[in-house]
Amino acid sequence: MHRTQRLIAIAAVVAGLAPFSPAHAAAPEPAVVNSDLNAALMYQILLAEISASNGDDANAFSLTLDAARKTNSAKLFERAVELGLRARNADFAIEAARAWQRGFPTSKDANRYVLQILIGTNKLSEIAEPLKRELQGLSGKDRVASINLIPRYFPRVTDKTLAAAMVEQALAADLPTSNYGPAAWTAVGSMRLAANNPSGALDAAQRGSALDGGAEEPAVLALNLMEAKTPSAETIVRKYLSGNALPDIRMAYARTLIGSQRYAEALAQMKTLNQQKPDFPDAWLVRGSLELQDRGNTAAEKSLKKYLSLLPAEQNPDDESETGRGAVQAYLLLAQIAEQDGKPDEANAYLQRIKSPQDALRVTTRRAMLLARQGKLDEARAAIRSAPELQADDARTKLATEIQLLREYKKMDEAYALLGQAVKTYPADTTFAYDQAMVAEKLGRIDEMERLLRQLISKAPDYHHAYNALGYSLADRNVRLPEARQLIQKALEFAPADPFIVDSLAWVEYRSGNLPEAQRLLEQAYASRQDAEIAAHLGEVLWVSGQREAAAKVWRQGLEQQKDNETLLETLKRIQPAL
Repeated sequence: MHRTQRLIAIAAVVAGLAPFSPAHAAAPEPAVVNSDLNAALMYQILLAEISASNGDDANAFSLTLDAARKTNSAKLFERAVELGLRARNADFAIEAARAWQRGFPTSKDANRYVLQILIGTNKLSEIAEPLKRELQGLSGKDRVASINLIPRYFPRVTDKTLAAAMVEQALAADLPTSNYGPAAWTAVGSMRLAANNPSGALDAAQRGSALDGGAEEPAVLALNLMEAKTPSAETIVRKYLSGNALPDIRMAYARTLIGSQRYAEALAQMKTLNQQKPDFPDAWLVRGSLELQDRGNTAAEKSLKKYLSLLPAEQNPDDESETGRGAVQAYLLLAQIAEQDGKPDEANAYLQRIKSPQDALRVTTRRAMLLARQGKLDEARAAIRSAPELQADDARTKLATEIQLLREYKKMDEAYALLGQAVKTYPADTTFAYDQAMVAEKLGRIDEMERLLRQLISKAPDYHHAYNALGYSLADRNVRLPEARQLIQKALEFAPADPFIVDSLAWVEYRSGNLPEAQRLLEQAYASRQDAEIAAHLGEVLWVSGQREAAAKVWRQGLEQQKDNETLLETLKRIQPAL
């Protein structure tokens, strides 16, 4: 098509005269569309498009906006806004958008342009009215949904505090209402949280929950606050969960608990969800994972099989969907259970059901564990080393798996040597550095362990495991107890609910002769995590305190959980003469 013809066609589209397409433009006898435009206005629009084509955006904008005002055409107003934005001239764009809004006061498109331009140019003091217009005429679920979207408008604003204040001003009419107040306060709270004002966000969540404790929005905000280290927000979540809670929110709460290592509470939430909605698959998967972690193999196997039974019949473990990834996880965990129960053929059968290439290394790892349990440690190591590296982190994973095998089968000298290589290859990897220190301790190289842990603390001052390990080592050797307490308390600052760190602090109290406090802390830790090592410590404190039946009961529970736990076996051997 000739350039002039094309510009005429474009001008016709802009003016709203005809739809533009190459086929239409090339037709020998195009349909005639009558218009109210006179020749002068048509020429003006054509001249504007010629200017735009030549890069003269300012002239194109001026001509188009003038034509829009003369004709009160929504299409021309929108075109003027587009030209202003293309010229990267915010003043042009907002002038055209506001002119469009004056000509069409109920236009959602015009208002949305005004709002977006004001936000994009950080003219936040002017956004309250456009926000109100955005909600105008909406009610019920539509209004709630639009309120929920508001925080998403502001990801890049510079003054987030002002943005939060303007959102609160725009939602003033909704805030006190039971229908819309929970969503409105949540929007305000989300803006405050983005402005690094967690106390203000908590206040907003509390206000929204007070209007309707069964509303999901304040509960979701409270979950975000829990992740942002505002523990008092948990009351809002629990209030919501006491009612007819959505399964996804209970799942999110359980994952938050897991992140805080509150495993027993997370498991309780999954059991509640299983009772309330037994056909919700993900709850069974998380439940099975937690039960296995707590060494409840029989219960875990039952939960994982229940999860798989709830998946669609056509579901495959090599499916890349979220559900497919869950199936892979379930089969891997079932293989682990079968392996631990001495059923290698059953474990292999589960592994064979996983066909996805991205999980090849995980499957190889589990097969290597099976070989090692059959006394074929060298074959297991060879299998790990020969596994293909398909993803960026596979080389590191293979190294970590081989080290884990060596540690599990008491090849500490070889593990230490391999860890030395790992630390050189991955100098920033805190896990390898930490494991090297722990293996040094197993080899009796206490000075080396302490040096490595202090070095790790210096490099990664927020790595709480190093503080805890060093503090516990001092307490266990009954040396430098004030320093041990200080180190462990530092670890608790990073992970206040970690049952193993609480156990370490209890051991400091025990070594210091404070038996009541040691018992209190150990009971707290054991309630959170039924672990054999914690059982060993709690039993010893109970025994020394004269509560021998209670001690024996806890030790029996510990042996049921992990019959080969070194700390528990050493404790029983040491106290055995007195039994």
